Amino acid sequence: MTSTVPALGVRTAEGSALQAVLLDMDGTLVDTEGFWWDVEVEVFAALGHTLDDSWRHVVVGGPMTRSAGFLIEATGADITLPELTVLLNKGFEERIEQALPLMPGAARLLAELSEHKIPTALVSASHRRIIDRVLARLGRRHFALSVAGDEVARTKPHPDPYLVAAAGLGADPARCVVIEDTATGIASAEAAGCHVVAVPTLATVAPADRRTVVTSLEEVDLAFLRDLIPAR
Repeated sequence: MTSTVPALGVRTAEGSALQAVLLDMDGTLVDTEGFWWDVEVEVFAALGHTLDDSWRHVVVGGPMTRSAGFLIEATGADITLPELTVLLNKGFEERIEQALPLMPGAARLLAELSEHKIPTALVSASHRRIIDRVLARLGRRHFALSVAGDEVARTKPHPDPYLVAAAGLGADPARCVVIEDTATGIASAEAAGCHVVAVPTLATVAPADRRTVVTSLEEVDLAFLRDLIPAR
């Protein structure tokens, strides 16, 4: 985990108990879920295997160990998990160096959170080397800290990443809003006790208790987030 500032105290607005906003990366802030699949398809093609498009929903949003492990088992490819991880990370890095498209509404939301000094963290199942490259493009100034999938004992869908992020910000998980796009990330955030704003991209997500579903980040602003956690 890296932090750009010391752990933050609680900042709330009158009428809201919101303490922090925790954001996923791939598919939530940056339009890169397709990048991962494209890289996986290319790497396995070089190994002599064709990936079934139906597997895409299995690997999306998950930690690389799970996704890569599933693809090795499904294809029977002659490659180890560490070897495949290196190839996938390398291919993804090459893509984001060429382009890093933001999801609609992402830049505006990050700017608003920064302007109002809302404690904000980037929480991803991607490895630190990938997160650092994306942060350089997104603007590190927008995030007080970031948590990578290879820095926690258990990554998503376990609650650890969001618990670590909330603790680093000095916030109560129950007073944090998490913004996520996949079932894996949503499960992680909800297990940590956070309220979730789901912005699904590849699979349908249903509303639930302490889960609000939107179609785009363009629907989300600070007032919207504060309304989700009213003052006690």
